Parts: sequence; C-alpha cells; structure tokens
Amino acid sequence: MTSRRRLTELILLLLWFWLFTRLDAAVGKDFAAAHANALTLQSIERAAHVDIELGANDWLAGNPVLGHLAVYVYRLYYVVVAAVLLWVLIRHADVYRQVRRTMVAMMVLVLPIYWAVPMSPPRFALPGAVDIVARYDILNQAGRESWTHPTHHTAMPSLHVGWALWCAYAVWSALRGTHPRLALLAWSFPALMAAVVLTTANHYLLDIAASIALLTASIAVASTELPRRAPAPRHID
Repeated sequence: MTSRRRLTELILLLLWFWLFTRLDAAVGKDFAAAHANALTLQSIERAAHVDIELGANDWLAGNPVLGHLAVYVYRLYYVVVAAVLLWVLIRHADVYRQVRRTMVAMMVLVLPIYWAVPMSPPRFALPGAVDIVARYDILNQAGRESWTHPTHHTAMPSLHVGWALWCAYAVWSALRGTHPRLALLAWSFPALMAAVVLTTANHYLLDIAASIALLTASIAVASTELPRRAPAPRHID
C-alpha cells in the first residue's frame, strides 16, 4: 500500500469516527427507559447468579492504587486502539482490509442496539455503586459531556471491551502465523478491560457478553464477500 493510499485511509477513517461519535451521542437519551432496562438486566443477572458488579466495585473502591490504575486503563484505551490500527495499516497490510472492515461493522451494528435498548451503567442504576472514574478522574471530565465521558446511557454492549476485543483480534490476525504465542497474549487486553469496566461500575457482566457477540457478528459481516457482477459477454464478429 502506497503512502498516499495510507493517508487516504486514515483521513476516511477519521471522518467515519467523527460521524460515529456524533451518531453515538444522539442515542441513549431516554433516561427513564435506560434505567428500566438496567433494572431488568439486574434482575436477569440475579436470577442467573452472575450479579458480581457490586462486589467487584466494592473491592476496587477499597484499593486506591488499583483504582487509579483502572482509571488510566479506562480513559486511555483509545491510544491502544489507534496504535493497533496504525500498526496493522503500516506493517500488516495483508490483514488490514479484514480488521478495518470488522471495525466499521462494529460501529454500524452497535448503533441500532444503542437506539433500541438504552442502558444505564451500574454507577447510575445500581444502588451502592461507587463511580471510580469520577473519584480518580485524570481528565477532569466527571459530570460533563465529552466523547471520553458520555452522559448518554449506552452501556449495552460495552464498547470499551468491544474495542479491546477488536485490538486483540487485529493483533491475533497479524501475528498468528509467525508469532502464535504473542498472538494469544493479545487477548489479555480485553480480559483486563473487562475487569476494569466491571470494577469501576461502568458495565454489567452481560454487557461484556454482548461485546463478545458484537465482535463475533462483526467478523462474520466483514468476512462476507458481496457477489461480484459477472463481466458482460464479449461479442465476436
């Protein structure tokens, strides 16, 4: 891929990310529905005995050092996403098309879910939950709208975990043939992010499960090749 092609790719992706953030900010504004959906989700988790969010949050609230570290991971994950995207674009052009299509598919598929099922995060809807990110905020954005601290309620699925899963998938796709152990190690990043969003009271366990389903569906969509138009028959005089 030429330098001009790479630059064009980056410009188009930046424009797409900007559009996605605008559309994302427009959904999840029905706070009453988001709260009701969160209560329903809590009931499902209690029935399945997987309602671990409050206990995990209590544990992190009692560990200030780990709390600060968790906030750094939560706030700065997008640096990893950008770095992985650039690395694949520059060093692994053979898998770039697939991972880029998977990224775009994730953004397209998640917006209808956010529109149809707004969801309040545990820090808003779970009694007793401590907002760890607000307590140790490194960007001083607690309480005001921003792209790193949205006030619209779109917790299901977790895109923090979704993007971390995408990063792992991209690295795994690039390295599995030459460095299989490093490729597997990449999946530790979404595992860490899952622990962070749970303990900081930003997502439920089922939000994480939905993120895995989102990545799986996005890979399937990205792997689907559209039928090519058959060339017109040539007439021989």
